[in-house]
Amino acid sequence: MELSVSSHLLNSSSSSSQLPKTRVRVSHNTLTPFGFQQQQQQPPLSSTHLRRSLSPMDAHRRTITRASIVQDNGSPPTPSPINIGARIGEVKRVTKETNVSVRINLDGSGVADSSTGIPFLDHMLDQLASHGLFDVHVKATGDIHIDDHHTNEDVALAIGTALLQALGDRKGINRFGDFSAPLDEALTHVALDLSGRPHLSYDLRIPTQRVGTYDTQLVEHFFQSLVNTSGMTLHIRQLAGKNSHHIIEATFKAFARALRQATENDLRRQGTVPRFLKRGSVAYLILLDHQTKVDHYNQKLKLFIRTVPLRYCKNELM
Repeated sequence: MELSVSSHLLNSSSSSSQLPKTRVRVSHNTLTPFGFQQQQQQPPLSSTHLRRSLSPMDAHRRTITRASIVQDNGSPPTPSPINIGARIGEVKRVTKETNVSVRINLDGSGVADSSTGIPFLDHMLDQLASHGLFDVHVKATGDIHIDDHHTNEDVALAIGTALLQALGDRKGINRFGDFSAPLDEALTHVALDLSGRPHLSYDLRIPTQRVGTYDTQLVEHFFQSLVNTSGMTLHIRQLAGKNSHHIIEATFKAFARALRQATENDLRRQGTVPRFLKRGSVAYLILLDHQTKVDHYNQKLKLFIRTVPLRYCKNELM
């Protein structure tokens, strides 16, 4: 489509000499040359124009207000509602042993703010935020004067619950994630499914009992606790590695990237839910109720056929 300029504009004495004689090819709508923007009153951009000027990813993620684009339309600039609809989960868990607060934003930028009293666990939660591009805020106090077990467990339980809350109805997500992360000599593979069915398959061969003061047995317990409350299926495999720190850190990095894949939006899915049914979920109960009604109807139909005299059903039975 070629740009056409009306004749009365070209005859204008104040600007006709400034206009270049050129043609501009545009994809959708006729544009006004820059020289006429100050002389000709422009209608405000419509939402349709804005949607066309944005990429599908940008249009899906946020709505840009007209006032934030057109500054001279007589209305003050309005900030874009970027956080509207953000997937955020916030959980507070208090037990006799621990007090844990977790806030996670799946649509964040990788901000980490963790203070659990366990330095190595804080370091791993930083990896989760940084490589998953989640905003992760964790505050915990616990009986670490005994050991790290309860705090490690309750932090993971709270993160899993916050993740479940942030996912909401799970419309439009990829659901599956798969990533292999190297760290020097270590290589770990993680695959996960946000299916609503908690399961952990764990195969790490960590050679030492501790990394710093952190008991390496707690790595499996961390992921098992997170799986239980988030309802994900998680497979962790060590492909290579000799250094305990490298093996564990590669695992958290791979987990973060796989979870990022699974929680990101699939534009082709157009907001539909990847099919999964969990026993006890609303979808499962609806299906179960429907199946019960069908079974009841079939039983009544069989009873009716058995009680109807044969002469009325002769043609159908033969």
